[in-house]
Amino acid sequence: MEYIRKEESTRKVMMGRYKTASAPDKMETIALGSCVGITLYDKKEKVGALAHVMLPSWKRVANNENRERFADSVIELMVKDLSDSGAGIQDLTAKIFGGARMFGHITGSKGAFNIGDSNVTAVRNELARVGVPIAVERVGGCKGRTITFDLSDGSVMVRDSNGNEEIT
Repeated sequence: MEYIRKEESTRKVMMGRYKTASAPDKMETIALGSCVGITLYDKKEKVGALAHVMLPSWKRVANNENRERFADSVIELMVKDLSDSGAGIQDLTAKIFGGARMFGHITGSKGAFNIGDSNVTAVRNELARVGVPIAVERVGGCKGRTITFDLSDGSVMVRDSNGNEEIT
């Protein structure tokens, strides 16, 4: 039997969606403002998931059919898909990004435009509920972020709206 090498690709994850993949793929999501990007990774199996969460809870929104948009429902979907792919829940670690105060100049530190903090809190709470530890957080501030998740080693390259980059 001939071995066929899997070619690396970068999968785009749109706002309000998530995807799972395995090494050597990468996944990327752009324009994380008040939204939160969540990576889950199993380093033994080299499988992971990336979500671009828009809102904290599906229970507070009338148009809630797409559960991928919400922190309190997408993490459970991600964990199930990763488990179905061979990942062990006990082997998963999370990294979270975004949750910025994009409209702080309009409302100060209070008000309806401060969804970033609520998203981050909901993500932290849900990860704790399912027992997945957070290894890295790059949240808050007032700048947008783009993240690229490398499934070969679980690293995440974070690029802010000023072009500054960091690998976690």
